[in-house]
Amino acid sequence: MNLTYAQKKAFYENGFIKIPGVVPQIMVDSALKAINHSIGEGLSAEDMVIMRAQSYCKELVHEPVITDLFNKTAAWELSESLLGQGHVPAVSGGQIALRFPGLQDPPHKPGSHLDGMYTPTNGVPQGTIQNFTMLVGVYLNSVRLENAGNLTVWPGTHHTFEEYFREHGAEALLEGMPKVDMPDPVQITVEPGDVVFAHYQLAHGTAPNISPNVRYAIYFRLTHTDFDRSQWQAPMRNIWMHYPGIRELLLGS
Repeated sequence: MNLTYAQKKAFYENGFIKIPGVVPQIMVDSALKAINHSIGEGLSAEDMVIMRAQSYCKELVHEPVITDLFNKTAAWELSESLLGQGHVPAVSGGQIALRFPGLQDPPHKPGSHLDGMYTPTNGVPQGTIQNFTMLVGVYLNSVRLENAGNLTVWPGTHHTFEEYFREHGAEALLEGMPKVDMPDPVQITVEPGDVVFAHYQLAHGTAPNISPNVRYAIYFRLTHTDFDRSQWQAPMRNIWMHYPGIRELLLGS
């Protein structure tokens, strides 16, 4: 399965695309069952802040019931459509990202970030940027309305940040999110089995969840095989460096 020209063009322009129904329902159900069983065994209240920032159900993170959502579905092939065939290693783990209902009234506005920045709870070493190539989100339940824990994106900001880092250096991210003009955010609605592909450098966040339901998502962070950690700044100044599928589109346009 390959992305179409129109889908690649949308990814180039907006920094993300949603592909419906990529993951079969039977695999969605198996992942939900495993996660709900784990939750049923009990969650430690003092560990919630760490789980929220890193992953819930850590004993499942590397299990096939989670990793197969990428490794054994068309999500892998679709990723290669952007990053190049043979340049996307199999994933060894996924972040189990749950968003439980809150009681905010009115809901707060979602905040934006780039992954790989240090916080006291996310496990990123202080003084480093742990960037990667592409975020892949697999959704396990319906999120049909806004403010239901939706993945929220600021379309086109991957281009904005590329320009910023070319001028100021990628190391500027160590000082916090750049102060740039931001477009209106988009809260993405999904159905079980939908997959969202987002450029690493796209500003994103999570909407508050004022629905009565938990939002279930699995996030995989892909790193192109040619990514050089010693030269981590390079793809932040050249956002299509590891996206041959997009470079081909640009050459043909």
